[in-house]
Amino acid sequence: MNLAMLKPGETGRIAKMGAVGPLKRRLMDMGVLIGEKIKVEKIAPLGDPIEVTIKSYNLSLRKQEAEGIEVEVMK
Repeated sequence: MNLAMLKPGETGRIAKMGAVGPLKRRLMDMGVLIGEKIKVEKIAPLGDPIEVTIKSYNLSLRKQEAEGIEVEVMK
């Protein structure tokens, strides 16, 4: 399952990063790392962007960026 598939309020653990190149570097610089817990806070009405919380700070990601992040759903 990818991050874009989570609904607001759901939490997941990052399992795999599908992004490559500058995008992967940018995401890693922002703290989006394998093993980190990530929670979807809200999704814009048209589905883009997606606001998430990671390492106790909020981050907005484009839907295309979120689709490249594989997560394991946490209960």
